[in-house]
Amino acid sequence: MDERIHEHAEVLVDWSARVEEGDDVVVLVDDGAHELAVAVGEKLGERGANPLTVYDSDEVERAFLRGHHGEFDESPGHELTMYENADVVLRLAGSTNTTAKADVPGETEQAYNKARMGIRETRLGTDWVSTLHPTRAHAQQAGMAYEEFQDFVYDAVLQDWESLAEEMAKMKTILDEGTEVRIVKEDTDLTMSIEERTAVNSCATVAYDSHNLPSGEVFTAPHATEGEVFFDVPMTHSGKRIQNVHLTFEGGDVVDFSAETGEDVLADILDTDEGARRLGELGIGMNRGIDRFTDSILFDEKMGDTIHLAVGRAYDACLPEDEKGNDSAVHIDMITDMSENSRMEVDGDVVQRNGTFRWETGFEA
Repeated sequence: MDERIHEHAEVLVDWSARVEEGDDVVVLVDDGAHELAVAVGEKLGERGANPLTVYDSDEVERAFLRGHHGEFDESPGHELTMYENADVVLRLAGSTNTTAKADVPGETEQAYNKARMGIRETRLGTDWVSTLHPTRAHAQQAGMAYEEFQDFVYDAVLQDWESLAEEMAKMKTILDEGTEVRIVKEDTDLTMSIEERTAVNSCATVAYDSHNLPSGEVFTAPHATEGEVFFDVPMTHSGKRIQNVHLTFEGGDVVDFSAETGEDVLADILDTDEGARRLGELGIGMNRGIDRFTDSILFDEKMGDTIHLAVGRAYDACLPEDEKGNDSAVHIDMITDMSENSRMEVDGDVVQRNGTFRWETGFEA
């Protein structure tokens, strides 16, 4: 086994999930992530945790959804109980077919997601972390050789997370002290309120309310969104391609939308429920170790020179204790490239221009 797989598992268990002796850990294993699961199992054994390993395959889910009559039970008790009793949930992605669910009808997936909202909320109440084991399918989706993609993944995962956390703290402070963010580029002029919101310094550990490995973003929960935004970074959702998305917001809601590719898929997302037409997240990519787009949201949204916005559910970590943010059965991130002819302002001050932050060399006010 590649030694980097063991290093990946160690970072995941120790830095990201902070697993302790006696923790009850659910490990969700994708069909191509077996080697990482083996390495994680070893680390969990060394720490005296209690793992429950669950096979979590998109191809199995496809078969279930296509065979089902469409009336899903809400939050089935056996699965809900598993998450209610878990201290930690580790999601080991690594598909052997990244388009496995491409032929699942959109309305079926909508119904399934709605029925599972209780399960989703319970899982998100644990110390959960998602990561990805490099597979040939993901390498192909990224347009990379398998060995090249392996190097890319481990360069993103195996880094000095404490130093990156110190760098990202500068952006967290700006957002925490700010009240309004404006994003401006071609086909984009969008404003959103961040007043009384708390930004998360997402440095790949639950200790910072961060749940992805790799990470490298600062995110918050915006509201009162107005204007238009163009997402020029392609994405794949449930095996279906979406490209060149344009959204128009009025009064916080999406009132018009278009996409060059996958407009029907986008429509299904926005029609999931009322909350799917409002923003749940503003995220600012700050991981310079991720230097190219791979069509994997886990990596692409963390890339420096990008901003992403998610329609759907807002994360509680960004909200005041007495406030419930945007609620939805979905949380779908879409990315815009900020590397050229763009700027991000906070309360009228330019914080990022052409992908460069104001504390970085080369910033032009």
